[in-house]
Amino acid sequence: MSTAETLAKDLPQLRRYARALSGSQVSGDRYIAATLEALVEDPGVVEGYTSQRVGLYSAFTRIWGSIDLNGTPEPGAASPADRHIVGITPAPRQAFLLTALEGFAEEETAEILSVSVPEVRQLVEDCGRELAAEIATDVLIIEDEPMIAMELESLMLGLGHRVIGIARTRSEALLLAGSRAPGLILADIRLADMSSGMDAVNDLLKSFEVPVIFITAYPERYLTGERPEPTFLITKPFEPAMVSAVVSQALFFDRKAKRSRRPAVQA
Repeated sequence: MSTAETLAKDLPQLRRYARALSGSQVSGDRYIAATLEALVEDPGVVEGYTSQRVGLYSAFTRIWGSIDLNGTPEPGAASPADRHIVGITPAPRQAFLLTALEGFAEEETAEILSVSVPEVRQLVEDCGRELAAEIATDVLIIEDEPMIAMELESLMLGLGHRVIGIARTRSEALLLAGSRAPGLILADIRLADMSSGMDAVNDLLKSFEVPVIFITAYPERYLTGERPEPTFLITKPFEPAMVSAVVSQALFFDRKAKRSRRPAVQA
C-alpha cells in the first residue's frame, strides 16, 4: 500500500481526533487541511516513525502546536460533551485522546507528542483529574474488601465525585441503587457472600444505563461471564492513577454516546 493510500485510510480517524481536540469539526478540519498542505510540500514528514499512522498524527501534532489559538471552537459549534474535553489543558487533552479515543499505545503516544512514556502517563492522569472535575457524578461502589472500598471512595471524592454508598453484596447494591440511581458504578466481581458483582450490575442496568468499571483480582471471570457492554476492566492490585484515568474515559465517552443518540431538534 502506498503512502498516499495509507494516509487516506487514516484520515477519517484523524478528523475524529481533530474534532475532539478542537471542539468543532470546522476548526478540526482547518488543522487537517494545514497538515495535508505540509505533507504535499514534504511527504517525508511522516517517515521514520514506527508506523505511517504514527507519523501522520505526529505531523498533525506539529501543526497543532505551531498555530495560535489552538482548539478555539467556533461559537455554538461544540456540543456540551465536546466542550468538556476542550476545556482541558492542551497537552493532557492530547495524551488522553490519543490513548483513549485513538487507541494508541503509550509508546506510540509518546512518539507522537515527543515526550517520554512516564510523561504520557502523567499527562493522562492530569487530564483525568481535570475532566473528572467537569463531569462529576454520583458513584456506587460494589466492593467487599473494606480497605479497597475506602481507597476507592477516597479517590472518587478527591476527583470531585459523590459516593452514594458502598455495597458488599448483590442485595446491598440493589438496595442502594434503588434509593438513588448512580451515574457510575465501580464493581468487584466476587462479593462478600459469594454473590456476583457482575450479576448485580446486570440487574442494575435493567433499570438505568450508566458506565461500569469492574475492578477485580479475577479478570478471567469477567472474560467468561455474562458481562454488560460497554464496560471497563481494571485488575487488582491497581494504581490510583489508572482508576482516575479510566473513570474519566468512561464518563467522557458515555456523555458523548448519549449526546449522539439524542434526536435532532427540529427548527
